[in-house]
Order: sequence, then C-alpha cells, then structure tokens
Amino acid sequence: MSASEHINEYFNGKSFMLLCAMALVAVTAVSLSLGVEPSSIQGEGLFFSLRGTLIDRGPVSAAINLLCLLATGGIMLALNKVFTFVRSMTRLFVSAFFLLMLSNPSGLVSFNAGTLLCLITAVTLMPLFASFQDSHAQRSIFLIFALIATGTMFHYGFVALIPAFLLGFANMRVLDFKGVLAMLIGLVTPFWIVFGLGIVNPLAVHVPGWLLMERPQMSLGLGMAVATVVLGIVLMAMNLFTVVNYRMQPRVYNIFLMILLVTVVIAACFDYHDLAVFLPLLNLMVAVQVAQAYTLATSFRYRYVLMLLFTVVCLAVAAYSLLS
Repeated sequence: MSASEHINEYFNGKSFMLLCAMALVAVTAVSLSLGVEPSSIQGEGLFFSLRGTLIDRGPVSAAINLLCLLATGGIMLALNKVFTFVRSMTRLFVSAFFLLMLSNPSGLVSFNAGTLLCLITAVTLMPLFASFQDSHAQRSIFLIFALIATGTMFHYGFVALIPAFLLGFANMRVLDFKGVLAMLIGLVTPFWIVFGLGIVNPLAVHVPGWLLMERPQMSLGLGMAVATVVLGIVLMAMNLFTVVNYRMQPRVYNIFLMILLVTVVIAACFDYHDLAVFLPLLNLMVAVQVAQAYTLATSFRYRYVLMLLFTVVCLAVAAYSLLS
C-alpha cells in the first residue's frame, strides 16, 4: 500500500475519529473558559418552549451537551455497523460530524434544543431502518410519530421530521393502511394525553417563528451554515448517481438520509430565526454525505487533500470564533 493510500485510510479510521472527538472536547472546554455565549434559540413549540439553554448551569449544561453529541456519533456508528448505509468500512461520518460541530463553539457551551433534535433523530433512525419491508412495523411507526408529535409541543423544529419520516416509511415499503393508521394514532396520542389531563389549553397555541418576517443578520455562523448547506447539496448530488445503483436496502437507507438533509435545509430556510436548532442535524446529515463521497472516490488517489482542507477550515472557523 502506497503512502497516499495509507493517508486515505487514516481518515477512515478510528484514530482520526478519536482525534476529532478530543478536538470537540477541547473546543468545548476553551469555549467555556472564554465565556462564549450560547446560541440564541428563540423558537417555541405548539404549547411549551425550549428557548435558550435547557440546563442553566454552564459546565454541567456543556458536559451534557457534549455527551449527547458524542452519543449521537456512537449511535451512528452502531447504525452503520448494523445496516451499512455507508458500504465501506469507515468512521468518517462521525469524524466529519464532530469537526462541523466544533466549528460553531456557541453551540457547544450549553445543552440546547438543536442537540436534542439531532440526538432524537439519530435514535429514531434505528427502528426506521429496522422496519424495512416488515409487515409488523406498526409499533415502530406509532412510537416514532408519537415521539415527534411530543417534540412539536416543545419546538416547531420537530415538525420538519413529520414529512421526512412519512417519506421514509413509505420508502421502507411499510406505509400501508395499518401503517398510516399507526402514524395518525401516534401523532394524535400525545395531544390526547395532555388535553385529557388538562396540562395545556388547546387554544393556547404559540405562533411559529417563521411567520415573523425579519431579515437574518449576517454572521460567521450563518456564513458557515450556508457553506455547509452548499457542501451537503453538492456532495448529495454527486453521491446520488452511485447510490441509485445500490441494491435495494442500502439504497433505501441512503435515499432517506438525503431526504432528511433536504428537509432540514428547507426547514432552516423557513425558520431562519432558529437556525441554531437545525444546525446539529444539518451537520450530521452533511457528515454522512462527506463520508459517502470520500469512500466512493477511490479512483482519486489524493482525496486526503480534500479531507485535510475540510479539517483545516473547520478548525480555522472555530479558532476565529473563539478569538473574535
């Protein structure tokens, strides 16, 4: 194996992933010590709110947030081990996720709705993928949509998951009459419970933030988010030509991850006031496309140069954010 091939494999391996995880921990610690302000999260859900930080204490909140991000990476590793949505042996989608997350230090210093949305989505991918052509998938459909419906009570960002998972289950070939019924019951049940117990007033619905037509302020975070979206869409278009030739099961998994990426981009455009909520999930979906593109470009001998550039840019943006 040549030197370039060794370097290419290094970026796929465990060592680089652990290095990125340590960098994520380091940026979190430095951000706390420098007093970086948490991401501004203004949005509300149908009846409750996940504004700002979910836990007020700085170090504890940051530690929980960090553990949730690391757990999300671990879930994605387990998911790929079981369902192999990235067919090559790689951990790059986790490494790229950590790099994209550390490029936004304000999203690391507190446990917030964005991290929660990303973690819950990663958790729901397991039962979704396991439901592939399963005639008894109604329980998974009910549980996932009940979880999403509960999330919509606290933040409107969860609404974006409804059409994504609807298309996902349809793509898994399980959305028959029983599946649709399970979905509807799952969406209704949480509301039935909170209304029946008198926890909320059905008329006290919060106005969605995306109806407030204010122009977003240009910032480094917004610029990095736009660059991430462009990177994800370009890589998704490139990967699609290969993915459509996969056998059915991995093709279905990858198509859903692409659907989820597009859904998050559309949701972020509508609710740009709460871009920080969608950023972790956007980073996760783009990281999958980065790994797919990298592992598919086997004919490009020096593809490690692109990964080096990607790593340097993420670290540079993080450094600039911390020093500015």
